[in-house]
Amino acid sequence: MKTGKLILAAGLLMAGLSAHAEEGPLWMRYTAISPDGKTIAFSYKGDVYTVAASGGQARQLTTNAAYDACPVWSPDGTKLAFASSREGSMDVYVMDAQGSEPVRLTTNSSNEVPMVWRDNEHVLFSASWMPSAQSILFPGDDQVYEVSIHGGRPRMFSTLPMEDISFAKDGRMLYHDYKGYEDPFRKHHQSPICRDIWLVQDGHYTRLTDFKGEDRTPRWADANSYYYTSEEDGTFNVYRRNIDGSGKKQLSHHKMNPVRYLSVSNEGTLCYSQNGEIYTLREGAEPQKVNISINADRQDKDLIRQLRSSGVNEISLSPEGKEVAFILRGDIFVTSVEYKTTKQITNTPQQERSVNFSPDGRSLVYCAERGGVWQIYQTKLKNKDEKLFTYATALTEERLTNSNETSLQPQYSPDGKEVAYYKNRSELWVINLKTGQERKVLDGKYNFSYRDGDIWFEWSPDSKWLLASYIGTGGWNSSDIALVNASGNGEVHNLTESGYNEDAARWVLGGKAILFESDRAGYRSHGSWGAESDYYVMFFDVDAYDRFTMSKEDKEILEEAEKEAKKDEKKDDKDGKKKNAKKKDSKKKPEQKPKAEKLLTFDLDNCRDRIVRVTDNSAHMGDAVLKGDTLYYQASFEGGYDLWVHYLREDKTELLMKGVGGGRMYADKKFNNLFMASRGGIKKLDLGKKSTKNVDFETVFNYRPYEERAYLFDHIWRQVKDKFYVENIHNVDWVGYRDNYRRFLPYINNEYDFKDMLSEMLGELNASHTGARYYPDGASLSTATLGVFIDQNYQGDGLRIEEVIKRSPLAQKKTGVVAGCVIEAIDGVAIKANDDYFPLLDGKAGKRVRLSILNPATGKRSDVTIKAISRGTQNELLYKRWVDRQREMTDSLSGGKLAYVHVKAMDSPSYRTVYRELLSDKNRNRVAAVVDERHNGGGWLHDDLCTLLSGKQYQDFVPHGKYVGSDPYNKWVKPSCVLMCEDDYSNGHGFPWVYKELKIGKLIGTPVAGTMTAVWWETLQNGMIFGIPQVGCRDMRGVFGENTTLYPDIEVYNTPEDYINGRDRQLERAVQEMLR
Repeated sequence: MKTGKLILAAGLLMAGLSAHAEEGPLWMRYTAISPDGKTIAFSYKGDVYTVAASGGQARQLTTNAAYDACPVWSPDGTKLAFASSREGSMDVYVMDAQGSEPVRLTTNSSNEVPMVWRDNEHVLFSASWMPSAQSILFPGDDQVYEVSIHGGRPRMFSTLPMEDISFAKDGRMLYHDYKGYEDPFRKHHQSPICRDIWLVQDGHYTRLTDFKGEDRTPRWADANSYYYTSEEDGTFNVYRRNIDGSGKKQLSHHKMNPVRYLSVSNEGTLCYSQNGEIYTLREGAEPQKVNISINADRQDKDLIRQLRSSGVNEISLSPEGKEVAFILRGDIFVTSVEYKTTKQITNTPQQERSVNFSPDGRSLVYCAERGGVWQIYQTKLKNKDEKLFTYATALTEERLTNSNETSLQPQYSPDGKEVAYYKNRSELWVINLKTGQERKVLDGKYNFSYRDGDIWFEWSPDSKWLLASYIGTGGWNSSDIALVNASGNGEVHNLTESGYNEDAARWVLGGKAILFESDRAGYRSHGSWGAESDYYVMFFDVDAYDRFTMSKEDKEILEEAEKEAKKDEKKDDKDGKKKNAKKKDSKKKPEQKPKAEKLLTFDLDNCRDRIVRVTDNSAHMGDAVLKGDTLYYQASFEGGYDLWVHYLREDKTELLMKGVGGGRMYADKKFNNLFMASRGGIKKLDLGKKSTKNVDFETVFNYRPYEERAYLFDHIWRQVKDKFYVENIHNVDWVGYRDNYRRFLPYINNEYDFKDMLSEMLGELNASHTGARYYPDGASLSTATLGVFIDQNYQGDGLRIEEVIKRSPLAQKKTGVVAGCVIEAIDGVAIKANDDYFPLLDGKAGKRVRLSILNPATGKRSDVTIKAISRGTQNELLYKRWVDRQREMTDSLSGGKLAYVHVKAMDSPSYRTVYRELLSDKNRNRVAAVVDERHNGGGWLHDDLCTLLSGKQYQDFVPHGKYVGSDPYNKWVKPSCVLMCEDDYSNGHGFPWVYKELKIGKLIGTPVAGTMTAVWWETLQNGMIFGIPQVGCRDMRGVFGENTTLYPDIEVYNTPEDYINGRDRQLERAVQEMLR
């Protein structure tokens, strides 16, 4: 037996040692075949490799812990450029094709990714810095830049966004365009946002493809034809066609999974990645899979033990107030309130949520997603003599529910006998802990959960009733509060019956009343969603209401009378005991009867008339707790959430503690302290001392990256299955795609590749608002900007200013710096010709920077000190500059007759800007308005904008014969049109659709993809985000907005030349239409 165990152990050891001698590795990406067709470069597990085109043992060229990808061959095949995150953000590096120490070529803290070599000395890369001064390109998109392999200053190659550029020997250029936002891994769609292939020759741009779906990645085949990938047959495959459009031929016929990263050698061998593997293809032959083996030292681990003292996102306080249970990266821990000692309760790569202490403090209930489904679990102290989880030596876990239905948000009843929870994110259920019997107490039709945890419930003190969120029939946007009988007899009372939003109810005053939040009195957002709110108390007991609303004087009189009555009761009780003691009774004492259960009673007839507002000022509220006549609540008046107290008896409000943060507050037994999760830690708010203190903890967390990614993959798949806006999930084989993409998990060791793999799977849905997002920390020092356009053609020393951006630091005061001036030095460091100046601005956003300026026109030199700005701030200045130019163009073309407004986003600030500008004295008397919503990424504003633009004048205000105004004064009552483009998304599609549906005016511009679907972007425990389009918008004809293209009344396109040279044909056409 021992020998057998040794053999087995040795076998396992050898398996572990050879785990990275991988035969047939998967998820090999960013394939690039060498110019001579003999070698393929690719990325795998965050490093760059090469392998012979015929297959065999791959050679690892990079071994850095950073993410290395996107290799690109130089034309002579001697070097590789690639992208690396070694400095935090993606930069361009170059190395010898046989391997060498990489040289960093770009230094900006934004992301730069290599695309193609222009020649053997220069690499083109994409970056989002700033468009050219002359162009009308919207700020925020990528441009193409060029950098020498010897380093130096990058220069703009194209202000126009270009992707997958390919050069012909004569300098002609192919690329596929970028029309606007959509996840790059979305597939199977045919819409205006899909990419097309273009030819650039002698400065002229010609579109070569017109398929309504995706055409990408052009590669020259010869002087008159090219290869490319297209979804024309339903998935990405390789095609060839002539420049004149003739001779189209499909070369590959893969099914289900797309061809990616197409490249071609000088002698015509094609190479690409498909379904995680690498293929070569010769025209006229079948694709050949490249069989690859990889021997590499393993740099990652299955288990990483971390010492953690932060990362909390949820807590629960024990009944005695001695322990806090918390969730940290999906696991449950319990820590002492006084000491750092911490006990780990669960230790799984899966996620636990909604931890809750039992009333006796000996059990924890929570939900966990194991086996692909959320279920309810309970962990108990095993030893009777142990009273605290923190110091427990033995725990037992049991599963309370056993179904394939999502079960979330468990909560013990106050008597500890039952647990309530939400099933299928809508139905409220109760399980009896003794019998295991379950019953439904609230039907799912009365609730809808948009994001997990946004619906709620709370047990009554007598464990017989539940308060719960409630939308009734069609009340998603105006939720109510329901009183639900916990017996399951179907008794449900809508307590609030309000068109406002009523939320977050808690039982107070021993169950005689509830405390709840409502926006019924708060200032509402002028446009879009959102409102300030208040806290209210609703009374079920008339006496409690009368007592609560008494004056201070009447309360003092009543309390004094109650004290006297209690004294009399105690005296009578004492006298009675003395009399009984004198009597000798030989009879057996009767057994004491158990106290009758005290049940709550409710006077519901007029409860809505017994509502008291208990906050003086509406605000953006957090949580609130009521102790007698004192309300403690979180409110955000000036930035973050502060803790406020309102003394009801004195009708006085004061700020108790600053900056506590928002989140659920738990009071200890004596109500001396409040506990809450805040900024990754646990806070103790001492109400007496008016101070905050961290509840420090320290624990070992077992991070299992591979197992966690496998769990998150399954979680995302199930979330989509449960929450996608149509039950048939667009008729895709969602199970089949899960099985296919799950195969790649063992071959992914970083979040960059994991994000892309998830996006590929989610892209199969053919839906908007999908894909995964990963936001690494980025560079340690962000590169600041100066708020100027730099002349890209200037070759001398320094930086010649082409334009000082309006509102920028150099424009805000009289610096004397104008277009044509040269920045000779930054903070005393001279800038020579072709010097890379970005390092001189690292970490200087918001800091004073000294610029040495030469004005060639006057020969004068001077030093100017300004505060440098961040790239985000500069982008905002560029946006305002873009709007200013469009407005000035409208004024010029219309002779001042037309108003122009731009809708930046579908949110309240954008609506206020539109309202302020459109109804200003300057604009309200103009004859019509151009409403430009191009490049709008969405939000929620369609109805507000359409209401604003659909006014009909019905009267004037005329005192003493003088006209002073009209009705409606708060709407635009004249003609309007809406400008739209391919880069409009989500509600950027919804608003013009409603505008057209209501026949308010004409739509002008390009068609817009159907993306009007509400999304939940869920944040995962590893910090990644993914989207679920879960609420479809269906018109009165039964047609969903999703994937339904919106066509303009007047179709107009701006050409690439227009964008580059500053011409806006769409705006010109809108002005013509409005002047008719």
